[in-house]
Amino acid sequence: MENKLITLSMERQKQRFKKRLIQIILMVVLVFPACNSEAKEKNKNTQTENQLKTTNKMGTIHLTKEDFLKRVVNYETNPDVWNYLGDKPCLIDFYADWCGPCKAVAPVLEELAKEYDGKIYIYKVNTDKEQELAGAFGIRSIPSLLFVPMTGQPRMSMGAMPKDQLKKAIDELLQVK
Repeated sequence: MENKLITLSMERQKQRFKKRLIQIILMVVLVFPACNSEAKEKNKNTQTENQLKTTNKMGTIHLTKEDFLKRVVNYETNPDVWNYLGDKPCLIDFYADWCGPCKAVAPVLEELAKEYDGKIYIYKVNTDKEQELAGAFGIRSIPSLLFVPMTGQPRMSMGAMPKDQLKKAIDELLQVK
């Protein structure tokens, strides 16, 4: 009888040990890669910030709702009429800081802002901070790019685009050469 109790006790200890070992293995497998990806993400963010600093001549311009109403269109006073207020065509990037494709497009837009300096404005609207503005334009997917020519209606494009496609869209939709 005593032998059975000792055997049962040892079996329970083995089971506890196995459970503990599995917990530790799971923690190592799940936590360490997450820590590593956070470090990679932080490094990637630092690289993007450095790229922005080195390529910024005129650069992109961040807009709040108030700025948007003054520089682009006052949709509150004229909700049914598109009346662009700018003196040059513009491209508006609706983005979020956490969005991977938005982060990929950001340095390209900075380069384009430098290349098209004096010909167009490239604006950025943070959809997390400017939710009302994003809602007014029906932004459901980011990045969303709004191409606003001097005359005519603006056109929306959803998703990230490579630089050559962005240049083609700027040249054709905004009529910039």
